[in-house]
Amino acid sequence: MYYGEKRVENPIRWAMVGGGKGSQIGYIHRSAALRDFNFELVAGAFDIDPERGRAFGASLHVAPERCYPDYKSMFEAEAKRPDGIQAVSIATPNFTHFEIAKAALEAGLHVYLEKPMCFTTTQAEELEALVKKSGKIMFVSYGYAGHQMIEQARKMIEDGKLGPIRIVNMQFAHGYHNVAVEKTAASTAWRVDPKKSGPSYVLGDVGTHPLYLSEAMIPNMKIKRLMCSKQAFVESRKPLEDNAMTIMEYDNGAIGYLWSSCVNAGAMFGHKIRVVGELASVEWNAEFPNQLLYEVQGEPQHVLHRDMGYLYPEAVEDDRIGSGHPEGLFEAWSNLYSRFAVAIEKCDKGEEIDFWYPGVHAGVLGVKWVDKCVESADNGASWVDYE
Repeated sequence: MYYGEKRVENPIRWAMVGGGKGSQIGYIHRSAALRDFNFELVAGAFDIDPERGRAFGASLHVAPERCYPDYKSMFEAEAKRPDGIQAVSIATPNFTHFEIAKAALEAGLHVYLEKPMCFTTTQAEELEALVKKSGKIMFVSYGYAGHQMIEQARKMIEDGKLGPIRIVNMQFAHGYHNVAVEKTAASTAWRVDPKKSGPSYVLGDVGTHPLYLSEAMIPNMKIKRLMCSKQAFVESRKPLEDNAMTIMEYDNGAIGYLWSSCVNAGAMFGHKIRVVGELASVEWNAEFPNQLLYEVQGEPQHVLHRDMGYLYPEAVEDDRIGSGHPEGLFEAWSNLYSRFAVAIEKCDKGEEIDFWYPGVHAGVLGVKWVDKCVESADNGASWVDYE
């Protein structure tokens, strides 16, 4: 159980690029980072419009002289200050991720980057190489991985509770974009523009979330090849997709299915993952994140609840309130930002980071998966080797 005690010696001086007024994700980044006093928001380039960005920064109590017109001037000016920023979160549209993250790493900053990390596998691998060269930490914003029951599932699978894994069934299929909402919603319009979102829409936007959960739960199981079929049911979204089904074969003989969609009409969220083994299965649903279904063949269904004594110790470390009270996405993001802070401090001290997190390699795998899905779909839903 986490009681709010400090996890780093001194708050990390932190900035944001993007996340300004009207941002869908800016507030949750700030809430998650600032909740545990591990970070202090001291600077930002919050908006593409400098005046609007400065006004918004002032509303966050950021000093006017540290509300910058763009990320380049911020990195340059902060590097000259004795109290300059140590870390930055990048919450901007997809097409800007690569150049901003690269500049941040070259400026000697630790980075928390929105997903997908960039457009191409080549770019992603360049960022990974730069992370290794710089010695800095990069987190990729797979926020659902901060839910405690993901850790419980990981430990159960690791301990063989399910037996050999046979099937991984994943989906993130909501219905909020079942019609062309992008005609009136600017926050959606860029997501369906290939110049700004990259080679995919729902594969990168929602599909990579359950994909990463599978990687977190079963880290030693690797994709061998995949096949993807994608569609644009809203015609104006072509050449991008608003629906896709991906089949994956793993190196241990298991099979995976991932449904990515924004046209699942009537579905509020539709994000879940089920891992099926020879002996039992576990299932986690993001709409009920405090529970994990554990189903053993021949036994009644078990519903495991957050913060209970029968869970693994690792699964209760990040609880923030006692059992029975529901925790949600803000808590999950806070758990990841807390890990980000501890990772930064350990990195800067030259200490070993002895916990898992969605790092730069997870970002590479997400971009690579999207690339391979698009390659498969564009070649008539053919099988594509993963390596």
